[in-house]
Amino acid sequence: MTDSAPASAAPPPPEAGAQLADGIRFAFGTLTVLPARIVRWDRPAARTGMLCAPLAGFVVGSLAAALGTALLLSGTGPALAAVATVAVPAALTRGLHLDGLADTADGLGSAKPAAVALRIMKQSDIGPFGVIVLLLTLGAQTAALFELYGRGWQDGAVAALTAATTARAAMTLASRAGIPSARPDGLGAAVASSVPVRRALTVAASAALGCASLALTLGWPAALHTAGAALLALLVAQLLLHHCVRRFGGVTGDVYGALAETTATAVLVALTFG
Repeated sequence: MTDSAPASAAPPPPEAGAQLADGIRFAFGTLTVLPARIVRWDRPAARTGMLCAPLAGFVVGSLAAALGTALLLSGTGPALAAVATVAVPAALTRGLHLDGLADTADGLGSAKPAAVALRIMKQSDIGPFGVIVLLLTLGAQTAALFELYGRGWQDGAVAALTAATTARAAMTLASRAGIPSARPDGLGAAVASSVPVRRALTVAASAALGCASLALTLGWPAALHTAGAALLALLVAQLLLHHCVRRFGGVTGDVYGALAETTATAVLVALTFG
């Protein structure tokens, strides 16, 4: 997710069915590179779009899991399967979430006042904090998936799906009412405080339960473990969100990217235990 947003006049409010379709287009158009022409750029579309964010994550996770599983079953081994699974979400977001993670790390690591930190985050280069966090994050994701694929293709596939879906659920929670935008414009401002708190919590809980249901093929203990990993990762994301709001005065597109990558990493690491 970036801080750039197309300028357009707000059309009249759509019907319920059209609003859902607009929200799905918004979710896929802003959170992935998959074909989705955004036709509305207003608060209702942003609200529905962020409620549909876990759906975009599920699709991304499905594609990542499919490639990783195909490689594993073809005999390449868990290492290459893990690398491919990590690469797919990066490719399907053009690396924007990873870029947001690096920029957020640079902003937080600068220890500068909010205005200066936000300027640092907008710069095109990546500082030392960003490089270190990127390397550690990608390394942790790959190592965790290597371990999980080593247990079996189902373990790796469920992990990939859970990580991608929960990562976008963290974005839904970060869009809830009461979380301000750090800037007056940009995509962060478009979605900040757009989702009612109760609906954000419902979507996040539903995403965790949905991921747990996918793990039922591995047994009830695995399903409970998966739900716990998703909820723990969402808690980690909330801690990061709270810190970013305190440091920057609100959220930005970079913060959303950082939340997604942090959540995905926390899910994968948590799933390696047990």
